Parts: sequence; C-alpha cells; structure tokens
Amino acid sequence: MSDTRRRVKVYTLNEDRQWDDRGTGHVSSTYVERLKGISLLVRAESDGSLLLESKINPNTAYQKQQDTLIVWSEAENYDLALSFQEKAGCDEIWEKICQVQGKDPSLEITQDPIDESEEERFEEMPETSHLVELPACELARLEEIADLVTSVLSSPIRREKLALALISEGYIKKLLQLFRTCEDLENREGLHHLYEIVRGVLFLNKATLFEVMFSDDCIMDVVGCLEYDPALVQPKRHREFLTKTAKFKEVIPIRDSELRQKIHQTYRVQYIQDIILPTPSVFEENFLSTLTSFIFFNKVEIVSMLQEDEKFLTEVFAQLTDEATEDAKRRELVNFFKEFCAFSQTLQPQNRDAFFKTLANLGILPALEIIMGMDDLQVRAAATDIFSYLVEFSPSMVREFVMQEPQQADDDDVLLINLVIKQMICDSDPELGGAVQLMGLLRTLIDPENMLAPTNKTEKTEFLSFFYKYCMHVLTAPLLANTAEERKDNFQTAQLLSLILELLTFCVEHHTYHIKNYIMNKDLLRRVLVLMNSKHTFLALCALRFMRRIIGLKDEYYNRYIIKGNLFEPVINALLDNGTRYNLLNSAIIELFEFIKVEDIKSLIAHIVDNFYKALESIEYVQTFKGLKGRYEQEKARQSRSLTRYRREARSLEDDEEMWFNDEEDEDDADAGVEKRVEEDFPESYGKFMGAKKVKDSEDKENLPKRTPSGSFKFTFSHSAGTTNGSSSTSSKPASSVGMACIDLRIIGQAGLVGLVDYPDDEDEEDEEEDDEEEELSPRKRPRLGS
Repeated sequence: MSDTRRRVKVYTLNEDRQWDDRGTGHVSSTYVERLKGISLLVRAESDGSLLLESKINPNTAYQKQQDTLIVWSEAENYDLALSFQEKAGCDEIWEKICQVQGKDPSLEITQDPIDESEEERFEEMPETSHLVELPACELARLEEIADLVTSVLSSPIRREKLALALISEGYIKKLLQLFRTCEDLENREGLHHLYEIVRGVLFLNKATLFEVMFSDDCIMDVVGCLEYDPALVQPKRHREFLTKTAKFKEVIPIRDSELRQKIHQTYRVQYIQDIILPTPSVFEENFLSTLTSFIFFNKVEIVSMLQEDEKFLTEVFAQLTDEATEDAKRRELVNFFKEFCAFSQTLQPQNRDAFFKTLANLGILPALEIIMGMDDLQVRAAATDIFSYLVEFSPSMVREFVMQEPQQADDDDVLLINLVIKQMICDSDPELGGAVQLMGLLRTLIDPENMLAPTNKTEKTEFLSFFYKYCMHVLTAPLLANTAEERKDNFQTAQLLSLILELLTFCVEHHTYHIKNYIMNKDLLRRVLVLMNSKHTFLALCALRFMRRIIGLKDEYYNRYIIKGNLFEPVINALLDNGTRYNLLNSAIIELFEFIKVEDIKSLIAHIVDNFYKALESIEYVQTFKGLKGRYEQEKARQSRSLTRYRREARSLEDDEEMWFNDEEDEDDADAGVEKRVEEDFPESYGKFMGAKKVKDSEDKENLPKRTPSGSFKFTFSHSAGTTNGSSSTSSKPASSVGMACIDLRIIGQAGLVGLVDYPDDEDEEDEEEDDEEEELSPRKRPRLGS
C-alpha cells in the first residue's frame, strides 16, 4: 500500500512509562464481524501481518496530540498510540473515531475519562459542578486562579475538566500576557502566583496544553513564569541561559525549518523537565508522564528526519574526515554526532539498529579512526563517547572492522583498537575517568560471551588471534616498562597498571589458550609479581589477584611454570614484610594458600613446603601452613606405602618364579610320557611347540602360566625395552613387533583333553571338550592378559 497518509507507527506504553515501538504499517478503519463494530486495523508494511486490531468503543477516551498522534487506553495499564507520517492521515482517522462516538472532530479528546473510584462521587455531584468555571484572567484574581489549579490536581475528573476549559477559552495565552504585565510592574506577589499556576497546568499532564505552552511564541514566557519560585529569594535566570549562554550551532546548515524548530523545542522542553521543574514526589511522579512522551516523540522525529536526509549526513562525514577542516569546526561536528547518537538511545531496538547501520554504511568507524588519532583532547573525548555507543550497539560490527585493518595498514599503531588502548594509557585525567571507560569498552570487545553469534562461529578464534598478534603488546607495554629495574611508583601510574592488570585477569579467566601462551612466552607473571613490592597496596592486590586467577584454573602447565620460576617467593616475601598487620593484603595472601590446601594441588604443596615452610612455620594465627605441611606429609606417607607394597610384590613374584621352575623339574619325567602321546597324536603341533618352548624358556623365566577355562595353559612373554613408571623391566631383550608371544599348550589325559588343575566351572564343559578335542578356544572365553 503506497498511501503515505495512512502510514503509522504503533506504540504501547510499558511499565516504565516508556513507549515501545511495535512496528510500522498502514492503518484502516473497517467493520470487523468478530468484534461486532468498526475497528482500527494496522497491517505491517514489511509482511502484511496484523500489528493492531482495536475496536472503536463508544466510551473510550481518544486524544489527538501534536497533529500526528492519536492516543488511547484499552485497559487499566495498556496505553496505545498511533504516530502518523502525515497530518492528513491523522485527521482522517480522527474523524472516523469521532463519527463512531458521535463527537465533534474539532475537539482534541472524545471522552471524559472517569476513574471507577470516583464514578459514584461524580454522579452525586450537582449538574453545575460538571463544569469548571474559570475566574476572569485579571491581576486581582491570580490568587484565586492559583488555588483553583492546585485544588484539581488530586482529582482526575476535575483535571480533565480544567484542561478542557483552559483550551476552549484560550486561557494560557491570557495568563502569559498577565505575566509580562507583572514583570513590567515588578509585581512579585503576582509572579509567585503565576509560578504556581503554570506549574499546576504542567501537572495536568495534557498534551493539548503542552502544544500551546511549548509553541515558539509561548515557551519563553512559560520558562519566565517558572523562574519566580516563591521558595527562592532571587529568581533564577533560565531565559538568559537559554537565549544567550546556550547557543544553537548548525555544523551543517539545516534546510528544513520544521526540523530546526523541532530541535529548538525539544531542547527547551528537556531543559524545563530536567532543570527547572523540581523532582516530582512519589505522589506526583505520574503527573509528567505525558511530558516525557512529548519529548520522546520529538526525539524520534528528529532522528528520523536527520537519518532520511542523506545529503546532510554525507556532508557531515566529508567535513569530519577532511584534513583541511579547521579544529574548531571538527570539534563541533564531533559534538553533533555525539548528541545525535545520544538521541538514538530513545529509539526502539529495531529503529536503533537501522540508525547505526546507516552510520556504519556512511563510514562512521573509519572516521572515528582518524578522529581518535588527533591531538585535540575534546575531540578525542567526544569520539570515545561515539565509539562507546557503537560498541554497546554491536561489538561484532566493530570487531569485523578492526580485523580488516591490518590488510590496509602497515603500521599497527594506527589500528583503531590500538588507538583506543593508547588513549586509555595516555589519559591525562588524574582520576583516569576516560581510561576506565575505555577499559570497559576493550573488555566488551574481547569478551567471548558476546562472540557466540551463530552467523559467524569462527569470530572468537579469529578475533582473539588478531588481538594477541597485533594489540596485546600495546596493552602490556606500560606494565613491562614499569616492572623493569627503574620504575615509577606514582599514584596515577599505579592506577593505570591496576586497570591493565584487571583486563589481563579477565583474559586469564576467559581466553585460556591465547593468554597462557602469552604468559609463558613473555614470563609475564614474574613481571607482574614485581608489583607486590609497590607502596600502593591496591596495586599489590591487583598483582596477587592475577596470580590467584591463574592458580584457580588448577592447570598443571601453569603450576610447573610457577614452580620452575620460583614465583611464590615474592608473594611470601610480601606476607613476611607485612608482618602481623591484619589487613586486606594479609587476608588475600592467606586465602591463596588456603585455596591450594583445600583443593589439594599436590605439586604446589610440595614446592611450598620444600622451599618455604621454615619461613612460614612461625605463622600460627591461622592453620593454613600447618595444614599444607600435613597434606605434604600425608602424600609422602602414601607414596612410601605404595613403594613398600611394590617392592614386596616384586620379591614375592621372584619367589613364586623360583618355586614354579623347581616344581617343573620334578615333573619332567611325567611330562615326557605325556609329550610322547601328544607327539603321536599331534606331531606337527608338538614339534612347533617344543621348538618355541626351548627358545622361550631360555630367554625369559619371569611370567607364570595362566590357565584358560578350557583346560589349556596360555604363556605370555612380554619384553620391555625400558622402564615404565619408574620400575625396571625384568627382561633386557627388546620387545618384538607384536609385543607379546602367546603359546597354547594342551595336555591330553587318557580320557581326552584335561587340565592340570580342576576348577568347578569346568565340569559343565567336559562333555563338549571330549566330543571335540581339537576345538579352538572361543575369543569370549579367553582371558585378557597383561604384559
């Protein structure tokens, strides 16, 4: 549908009294059988889906605001609004609503909303009280008018009646004329009454009144009335500030007069809400909800009008990045974009997405890269604010841009992310306010939690590889420089190093592989622990926290690195230097060792006790170090028992071997008779076996034969070329390619195939074995033998 008159945005008011955008579509009014009446229908312009279906009820109060808004409530806490692209479309639908309700289209509200709680009171009122009679607008009646306005604020019905009376009689402009008269006469009492009147009219919370009060010819007089607060000895000078101090600067000429007027109006109304009006009490907090909506819709309209003016934005970007642009001009352009992005925060998510995509397409990130490299501190600060909006909106968009930069630039220093790091490092603010903000942005960019978008599964790996290759050395440069022999230990440097350590600690927790390689290659933990000697305790705690996160991973690679470098020494020195002082540093160090004890990290416990226990055993106000010694001794005892058991089992095995081979010699004669019979029945198998047996008997007398369920013996010979787990092999011969030799021996008795030892389990199998003497052992019944 191409009719722009009917093009609307649908809004609903949420619990926070903010308007949520439900979509853009085209509105129509038609009879709906299901609802049994004329209804407003809005179908989405994107896919034709139904965004709104609302029956025009005869008793619903509809309001027309700002010529292009229609607002109404369908339930107690469900407010709706239609924002029209064109005034003609709004008038057309408004006439249809008024026709259904039988109202005059010239009115701005179709019904008088009645609170159920006041309905009975309203019916009991005499007929004459339905009308609010306004006193004559004269100087002598100002006190009476002020009392009237103040008295109706507690009653929704009377607020509605008073608002209608003020509009119908053109009363606002008459009051403002009286204000000018009072100022000329320096009538302070009258000015105080006018303050109460205007403040009360604002609290009526009616958009139709706001349209009059905030028009170009009235708004400055409204501000003037609000200067004369009776509680103040001297009036404020708000008008002087708005007209002389606050200057509107058109960085690029705005050709649209309506847009210019809307910008002026929004600024002034925002000033009234934020600066002039006192913070509303709990009972008054809903009195200005319509004022908030008025500002909101104005901002939406301003952003939309600027966004649609491609020539304007293109010209802004061109001047922003032009080297010939004067510094003062560039500063104004950057500040304009900062305000522009701030306005965009009022937009709904889908509209904000479209806004930032427009900026991205126009080249906002390359422009920021140029701006952040400039010397002007104000320009860089504004650029940082713009960059924060972009990172908050889409970290992936920023990451995608910075990863493409190395292909276009030879110098790592000009990369956008490195410019951000350098600005953090070079922050001149003693409190490092800008550095803290930038550190937060860097943390967002390197956080794997927001790199899990299904559209780009390789983003995490690619970006982290990029960051550690091109950027990490820039981030750690101040840390490495200040942990050399000659180093600064002033407060600002200590603050900066603490920020860098906080970011590195975050990397330890979330990056694992990349940060582990970097720490090992740069010996980074050793350099960080130099800061344990800092006179600034907060910096020493940051260094300790970095080590605590590493140990908290319980990674043996890290543990071996710590042991090899003897990196507990600076921590223990700091504990001993701290003496008996019971402070945060003391508690943090004790907690580190307590964690090692509780988690029973054996390699670290052994290292600490072997190397440092003598220095620590005198610390008795906690049981941590005695506990570490106890763990250490328990582990040593366990290892000693295991070693003793191993040696005993080894001796027992040797004794068993000797006994077995002695028994074998005694049985040789009996075996000879058996072998003769075997040779007669199985000459070929016997010949092969005897040849192998003689060779193997001479090579290895270690392994005992084990009997299989079918009555045969399986000999397993294992030849190890070295040692395993610290124990020497009993054979000095190299292992064969297979690793073991298995030979089956079957002994045949007079009744058939029999075993050397009878097992109860074999009784069920004897019949089968007699029927088939040559049957092979099934794989299922063969026991698995170790080497």
